[in-house]
Amino acid sequence: MVEITDAELTQAKRRWETERAQRPVPVSVRFDSASGRIVVEFANGAAFMVPARSLEGLAEATNEQLAEVELLGETGLHWESLDVDYSISGLMSGVFGSRTFMEAQRRGGQSKSPSKIAASRANGAKGGRPRKAAKNS
Repeated sequence: MVEITDAELTQAKRRWETERAQRPVPVSVRFDSASGRIVVEFANGAAFMVPARSLEGLAEATNEQLAEVELLGETGLHWESLDVDYSISGLMSGVFGSRTFMEAQRRGGQSKSPSKIAASRANGAKGGRPRKAAKNS
């Protein structure tokens, strides 16, 4: 069995405090219904916002459910009634769900549905996209 001395414990606590002071520490989270965003505020005065309904598991949530968001320690967000959790660092890195969800989101605008193909052909028959009006100098 390894014994840890008081001096080693004190050093470890100092290292942890130093590391913690160098990263943003979230102090609050809320859902802003006017913008539809989750807002995380940090001890250093910074804030991070993410569109709530862009997150997997929250697209169909009511405003009341989204407002139930709470901090999960210093690293995550949690919605109890929706059983949804996200890491703050993941959200800040643009991870809004599982790989499958993220891939589907990425491909969404690239879909080749019959209606998109027909609309594209009809637009092409009219000469394509209209040109932007020239700016007067």
